[in-house]
Amino acid sequence: MAAKVRALVVDDSGVMRKMVMRSLTQAELADFEFTEAADGAEAFEKFKTEAFEIAFIDWNMPNMTGVDLVREIRRYEKENGFERIPLVMVTSEKTMGKMQEALDEAGADAYIAKPFTVDDLRAKLQKPVARAQQLADAGGARKPAGAKSGGGFFGRLFG
Repeated sequence: MAAKVRALVVDDSGVMRKMVMRSLTQAELADFEFTEAADGAEAFEKFKTEAFEIAFIDWNMPNMTGVDLVREIRRYEKENGFERIPLVMVTSEKTMGKMQEALDEAGADAYIAKPFTVDDLRAKLQKPVARAQQLADAGGARKPAGAKSGGGFFGRLFG
């Protein structure tokens, strides 16, 4: 049986956090266990003390923007030798420049524009959620980068 995927949902709107969590549950991409944060600073503190396999991050928030949070998480993972978790921007920012900044410059893995549908999530999040599930099944993302996730053929192929 697949392990629960620990997901961090970051948005300054509680309503939007609930909508993201409900839509992800309805998309049935994984069995998620959600933790919420109301801004980037709160999310980064939770990220440093709790283990997550994936994060869904809004762009425009007080205290620390979503794209700054992505940069901080990537820096923290690198400094500590942790596996990279999938980071998904869920935002109303739709310009190509913003998408490029989030994906190419900051290090996000996927980009979902608001408003979105459950079908949008299914179509765009297959790979990041599959990677998160892989991390969860291997015991979490807080293992050092490059650590073996399991033995055998599939462990070497996907680990």
